[in-house]
Amino acid sequence: MSPLPSPKVNPFAKLSPGQALDRFAASLRADFRFAPLNALLLIAVFVAGLAIHLSLYPFSPRVVLLFMGSALALAVILRLTQVWESVVIFGTADCLLAYLELRPESEVLLATVIVALLASSSVQIAWQWERAVVLRFGKFQALRKPGVFAMAPVIDKVARFVDQRIRVTDFSAEMTLTSDTVPVNVDAIAFWVVWDAQKAVLEVEQFEDAVILSAQTALRNGIGKSDLANLLSERDRLGHEIQKVLDEKTSAWGVTTQAVEIRDIIIPKDLEDAMSRQAQAERERQSRIILGTAETEIAEKFARASLHYKDNPVALHLRAMNMVYEGLRQKGSMIIVPSTAVETMGLGALGGLTAFGRDVPGRSRESSQPPEEALPPQAAEGR
Repeated sequence: MSPLPSPKVNPFAKLSPGQALDRFAASLRADFRFAPLNALLLIAVFVAGLAIHLSLYPFSPRVVLLFMGSALALAVILRLTQVWESVVIFGTADCLLAYLELRPESEVLLATVIVALLASSSVQIAWQWERAVVLRFGKFQALRKPGVFAMAPVIDKVARFVDQRIRVTDFSAEMTLTSDTVPVNVDAIAFWVVWDAQKAVLEVEQFEDAVILSAQTALRNGIGKSDLANLLSERDRLGHEIQKVLDEKTSAWGVTTQAVEIRDIIIPKDLEDAMSRQAQAERERQSRIILGTAETEIAEKFARASLHYKDNPVALHLRAMNMVYEGLRQKGSMIIVPSTAVETMGLGALGGLTAFGRDVPGRSRESSQPPEEALPPQAAEGR
């Protein structure tokens, strides 16, 4: 079952009214851009025409209301529509209304309406980062640079104000199979710039959509050529490949793709759990290998150390005594050793404790010494 087509998204849906009007003026559907400067110029021409009319005819509140009301209404209409059809239709309607209301004193108002509409709509401004593609009778006329420029009324059209700054576009490839048949969702962003506004407007119908769709196609092809492991570990390589393919395609449109970056790779939840268990098992295997290697190295060290004790019983006895002493000193508890070890090390029950510096409870250091009667005669004479 094929998926349902995604609905068309209105590019002006999430913009404020002013931003939507500016975006509309820069699109192919507008003939010119009616900015605040144009509205100011239109109102200024109406004010000048009103001053001329009042210098020729007596003052009348109806004339003032008609002049200024026409200026404000036309400014709002042109701001909302920004097409030559509005200039012709609403200008003709305003002239007809002025003639019916002020005849035979309507010639000044008629001339004012015509001059204000044509002059205000013919003066255009391109921002510093823009280029204006001007058509005359449907043919390419000129590529206007930033600043103020004029165009012929009605017969000229600003086909597009092209933004030549670096743009960032996000795109995605949903449920795309890798080379090892793993479905993944990949999100990416592309950095691109229009370096030739004339080519971008005249040779591609909607170059923004063309760049996005081409980037999605290149991303899907790149995913299909890579397995999941390479896709997860070599994002930079995949982004570079997509950028190279996309730039080769868009260069003929006057667009350069500077970079493509992979933002996120989403895999199915079941596969994610399986990969997590696999990673845990791999870490367990590595830990067991490390432990076995350590045991082998320790055994080798002990084997080498045993060579020093093999024919040296005194060193072996000293080592055993040191182990018993360290155990008593650190733990402070009773240690049970075989009697053969005690005899071998020459330890007595009380004498051994004294040798290790342990005081027997209830006995002083003097009482721990043997009495003179128990000593051999030679030892008694020596004392």
